[in-house]
Amino acid sequence: MTSIFLTVCLVVLGLSWGPARADIGAYILIDANSGAVIEQENATRKWYPASLTKMMTAYVTFKAIREGRATLNSAVVQSKNSLAEPPSKMGFKVGTRFTIDTALKIILIKSANDVAVALGEAIAGSEAGFIAMMNAEAKRLGMTNTHFTNPHGLPDNRMVTTPRDMAILAMALRRDFPEAREIYKNPGIRFGKKTLRSANREFLLRVPGANGMKTGYICNSGYNVAASVTRGGRTLIAVIMGAGSGLERTAFARQLFDEGFRKRGGQNVSSLRGTSGNPPADGYCRRNKSPGAKAYMARFDMENEKQGGFLFFKANRNAEAKVDEAGFTLANGKPDWAKILDRTLGPRRIAYRPIQVGLGNPGGAPVAGAAPAVAAISATEIELEEIPLPVANPVRRAQNEIRHQLQPTAEANVAGGIPPTGDEGGQPGAATDAANAAPGSIFRKGLDFTVPVPAKSPLKQ
Repeated sequence: MTSIFLTVCLVVLGLSWGPARADIGAYILIDANSGAVIEQENATRKWYPASLTKMMTAYVTFKAIREGRATLNSAVVQSKNSLAEPPSKMGFKVGTRFTIDTALKIILIKSANDVAVALGEAIAGSEAGFIAMMNAEAKRLGMTNTHFTNPHGLPDNRMVTTPRDMAILAMALRRDFPEAREIYKNPGIRFGKKTLRSANREFLLRVPGANGMKTGYICNSGYNVAASVTRGGRTLIAVIMGAGSGLERTAFARQLFDEGFRKRGGQNVSSLRGTSGNPPADGYCRRNKSPGAKAYMARFDMENEKQGGFLFFKANRNAEAKVDEAGFTLANGKPDWAKILDRTLGPRRIAYRPIQVGLGNPGGAPVAGAAPAVAAISATEIELEEIPLPVANPVRRAQNEIRHQLQPTAEANVAGGIPPTGDEGGQPGAATDAANAAPGSIFRKGLDFTVPVPAKSPLKQ
């Protein structure tokens, strides 16, 4: 009877996880200190990293600082190459100088693609050189199924990783450079009069013990996240890839952590070998759509979980049909997303306080590529010429050509940027005197000033 009971329980538990994880491509949960794997599914399947790539951009940068090749006050310069990146971006004018400290905060919190490239150019002397450093570090850390082709994560089907590899990187970033924790725990930045919110802010503000790390999204990857939580002196790291929305990504992470802290891990993450599959076919986001309000509540409602019967509740494949929408529907019949967030992530426990970020006071340029260890690896194991650079997107090339042709007209007709306050000195548009310039004058006018305003719906964040 005991064995029959245990078998039934295991079947129910297996079914219970099914619907809740149906829209997640692959994931892993590990102990941040030991690397022990607590939960995983398809952890060695190749996937597109999207902006989780910027964790490696930060890792390589912090290493350069530790080795004395750069400082937090070293200068980063917006180049024509970096400005050409699509949003999300800051859109600084070519020639604008800012510190590495500012660049790290921008890429880890706001995830600006142009700043990621500019930072790589500052550290290595060129984007290609920085990509070589990224791949050298990936190999050194044991990220066996990872290959980088850019510093930001924008679409390139040759750039792949796995949840297992990203968990190794997240663990190394936390272990080797604890100073990074003071950056990625922040829910937003304030630059001048603009407040730029992190896509990870609801996780950081609502989930007990949440302290990082990085989100990512492109269509071919779906919604990714590397997240960390500390409770009772124990820290866990989760890497989730292929969610159908920002809320699903965050709610699933919350649930994974809540259950994970009640368990102990098994094998070490580094012992997971091989690959369990290729990346999803193009257009993943169009096939794996947002679950919708009822599905969120059927899968992640914390009130039902607290009653102790949520496992059996989720095991029912018709659970959505049984959800009472009265508790999270507005008078006009639309979902009350504020209540849904409260019931799937918990109420906000921390007030939203973005950190202030400015250009800083940049000093000299970093000593690009001067570290003997990195140079040796690059020369013997990953030749610079062997790093495949992203193939130019013909659509992006055409868009850039159109922008170039239209820019003079746009600059003549559009005020552009953040309006000056009138009480600050400097010549508008003078990148060489950006520290004293009026707010907004450091930004490129017209078509290229792009600091995207976050969508209001949590489905898109």
